Amino acid sequence: MPVESTLSSDGKTLTIGISGRFDFEIVQEFRASYGDQKDVSFIIDMRATEHMDSSALGMLLNMRKSLGDNTKIAIINCRPQIKKILTISRFDKKFDIE
Repeated sequence: MPVESTLSSDGKTLTIGISGRFDFEIVQEFRASYGDQKDVSFIIDMRATEHMDSSALGMLLNMRKSLGDNTKIAIINCRPQIKKILTISRFDKKFDIE
């Protein structure tokens, strides 16, 4: 499964792991991973993400729009080329990128 989500033991943080390609092929899986969650913060773990395209950027923006600006969303463990894409696209203004 390219998208795996895990809720922390205290129920306050949902970690979404993306493996392989982060592209339009996983749009439904990605949306389903956060769609029914309320009152949690999110971590998108990209340690196993090999590639990200423009549709992934759109999915992240849709996630931000769906959850609202007050929901904490962190993107962690990015490969250098993915972090560069996020920085150039100014996603550091909408997400915590680590």
